[in-house]
Amino acid sequence: MWPDQDDPSTSAASVRTPDASVRTPDTTAPAQPAPAPERRPPEKQRGRVVTRRTQVESSTTDQRLLDTRGPSDWVHTDPWRVLRIQSEFVEGFGMLAELGSAISVFGSARTRPEDPMYAMAERVGRGLADAGYAVITGGGPGVMEAANKGASQAGGVSVGLGIELPFEQGMNPWVDVGINFRYFFVRKTMFVKYAQGFVVLPGGFGTFDELFEALTLIQTRKVTSFPLVLIGTSYWSGLLSWLRDTVLADGKIKPADLEMLHLTDDADEAVEFVLQASRRPAADTGNGSAEGDAVAVGNGGTGSTDGNGSAGGNGGTAGNGGPAGNGGNGAQVPPD
Repeated sequence: MWPDQDDPSTSAASVRTPDASVRTPDTTAPAQPAPAPERRPPEKQRGRVVTRRTQVESSTTDQRLLDTRGPSDWVHTDPWRVLRIQSEFVEGFGMLAELGSAISVFGSARTRPEDPMYAMAERVGRGLADAGYAVITGGGPGVMEAANKGASQAGGVSVGLGIELPFEQGMNPWVDVGINFRYFFVRKTMFVKYAQGFVVLPGGFGTFDELFEALTLIQTRKVTSFPLVLIGTSYWSGLLSWLRDTVLADGKIKPADLEMLHLTDDADEAVEFVLQASRRPAADTGNGSAEGDAVAVGNGGTGSTDGNGSAGGNGGTAGNGGPAGNGGNGAQVPPD
């Protein structure tokens, strides 16, 4: 007999289920506690450099910069001087790069206003300004002041390149654009680099220094086509006679080396010589071959330095000379 479907003993409600209080044994592995995170070592970032542990410095770069109690002897070392020299070149180049055509005028700081050479320098400065040239001087008194005065009164650009000296000199009142240098060699670079020629009036050792450096640079072809004018026949004749009768006679220089200098007593002639030199073609390189692509910078470049279209070489002319814009090397420089 089949059980009755309605028999309570066989109903779903009467079916026994496992006792919930009886736990089924867990066959899975017991859970492990999470490991503690590893502690990062001390770390410091210095720009792109990361340092850790014992390499971490206890101070910051700013702290060391601003700590005035630190040692200061390093400012007197050569590496620091190199940076200072570099900064002077940067300042000088930045100030003069867009100056345009210019002539450097040299002479004694001791020349008094009543001295005829003071009036001569003033006329030179005025004539150069009227011709469109800026006038560069050492920025001091005497001849320098007179040349700056003439240029400024004529509406030209009057530049002073001063120098730090044991005795205070200061910029003369006629300098329109001026800069002071610590180092002579930086200052002298500016005189040559940003001028198309030199006009030299009577002066002392500083004037001789500038004159003979220019002669050396031209003779060794570090610069070419760079006119040099001496004003004052009575003052310079003795020097020129010694160069001719002693130095040249002894074979220490060549005849063409003396032709680099033009001597006059007239301010207008000095200015005209500079203008004529600026219109001449590139000078002879003297090495028997054409130097290509020489560039004349400034007012169409400057011409020969010896008054006859030649620098006294013995063959070969610089080729492809051409005018460049304002600023840059005033003297015509051979290609690298």
